[in-house]
Amino acid sequence: MTTQAHVIKTQMPDPAPSPEAILKQVHLALEEMKAKDAVEIDVRGKTSIADYLVVVSGTSTRHVKSVADEVVRFAKKCGVMPLGVEGEREAEWVLVDLGDVIVHVMLPRVREFYALERLWTVGDQPPEDPGHG
Repeated sequence: MTTQAHVIKTQMPDPAPSPEAILKQVHLALEEMKAKDAVEIDVRGKTSIADYLVVVSGTSTRHVKSVADEVVRFAKKCGVMPLGVEGEREAEWVLVDLGDVIVHVMLPRVREFYALERLWTVGDQPPEDPGHG
């Protein structure tokens, strides 16, 4: 007899909104909250965890938390409940997992330190000319 593992993740609506529909809500939330320097990274074919990562900066811990809360609020508009929200207490880096789209809201110094954009885009661009960098 096989037993089913309990998955403690909320379910996506059926049919689930497309990653692009989720991204649209994310970007609307980021605009609403005046989040800084949003970068969208297409990670299809690089990882199975998501299709897109969105990395964005907040100006303070309070702003980071507010931006993350707004992303959750906007995602719910298209029926998406976050699968998880991490880091809200310290609010230096809050991760909002919306399934196909994962949003990282970070303080600029934290963002600079972890350099997620570089991590996920290595090999995407032609090598930089050493004379210009």
